[in-house]
Amino acid sequence: MTFNMASLVYSVLFIFVMAHVIQGQGLQKGFYSKTCPKVEDIVKSSVQKAFNNDVTVAPGLLRLHFHDCFVQGCDASVLISGTSTERTAFANANLRGFEVIDDAKTQLETACPGVASCADIVALAARDAVGLTGGPSWLVELGRRDGTVSSASDVSNLPAPTDSVAIQRKKFSDKGLTDQDLVTLVGAYTIGRTACQFVQYRLFNYTGTGNADPSISPSFLSQMQSLCPQNGDSSKRIPLDKGSENKFDVSYFKNLRDGNGVLESDQRLWSDSNTKSIVQNYAGTIRGLLGLRFDYEFPKSMVKMGEIGVKTGSQGEIRKICSQFN
Repeated sequence: MTFNMASLVYSVLFIFVMAHVIQGQGLQKGFYSKTCPKVEDIVKSSVQKAFNNDVTVAPGLLRLHFHDCFVQGCDASVLISGTSTERTAFANANLRGFEVIDDAKTQLETACPGVASCADIVALAARDAVGLTGGPSWLVELGRRDGTVSSASDVSNLPAPTDSVAIQRKKFSDKGLTDQDLVTLVGAYTIGRTACQFVQYRLFNYTGTGNADPSISPSFLSQMQSLCPQNGDSSKRIPLDKGSENKFDVSYFKNLRDGNGVLESDQRLWSDSNTKSIVQNYAGTIRGLLGLRFDYEFPKSMVKMGEIGVKTGSQGEIRKICSQFN
C-alpha cells in the first residue's frame, strides 16, 4: 500500500513537472549565464546604437518579433533571406531592423560562437526597443532555438489591417492569446508608422460606397486625406499614433476612443463590447494612472507571445548567420 501510494505521488509529481515544462516552453532565466553571459549586454548595445542613429528602428524591432512569433512560432524564421521565405511575403514587405539583429549576432559569434540563437536576439531586441521609447521592461526567459523552415505561404495567419474583431480574436486565440492580450499587444502601435496603402481605401471609397469610413472622426479624416491623398504615393509612411508616434504611452488608446485610429482593424476594437472595455480601461481619464496599467499589462502579454511555438532542447538549430539556415 505504501509502495503504491509512493508510486502514485511520484507519478503525479512527474506529470506536474512535465506540464510545467511544456507550459513554460522550456525557456529559462539565466539560460546563457555560463555559456554566453554578456548576451543581453551585447544585444542591448546593438539596439542602443541603432536607436541613437534612427529612433524609428524601435517599432521596427518590436514588429519583427511579433511577425516572427505569429508564423512558425518565435524561431527567427522571419529573418531568412531567399526566394519564397517569410521575409518575401507581402505582409512582411515593410519589416525593419534586420541589420540590428545581424550586428548583435556578429558580435555574439565572436564572443561565444554557436551559442546564442537568433530567436533569442529578436526577443531581447524587442524588449530593449520598447524601453528606449519610454515603455516598460521585462524579464525575457531564453533558450529559444532557430527554426529550419521559412515559407511565405505560412504568413497568411498574420493579423491584417482589414481584419474584423472576430477574425483578430480567432488569430490571437489560435496562438493561446486572450482578448486582453489582443488589445494590449496591438497597443504596440503607440510607436511606429504604416504606409498609406493600408489606409487610403478608408478615406475615399470605403466598401465601394464612394464615401469615407464613418468610424473616422471628421477632423481626423481631413488630416488623413491630406497626408494620404486619393491618388498620392501609397508607400508614404504616416504615424500610427496621432501626436505621439515615438513615445510608448496610452495615447494610442485615446485615439481609438476618439475615432482617430489609423488602421481599420485598430478602430474596430472600439466597436466590440469586450475589446472596447479594455481600450477604455487603458485610455481612461488619468494619463499617469492608466499609463501605468498598460505598462503593467504589456510585459505580461509580451512574455506570453514570446513563448508561442518556441523550439528548445534539440529542436531546430543555432544559426551562424541569422539570415541563413546552417
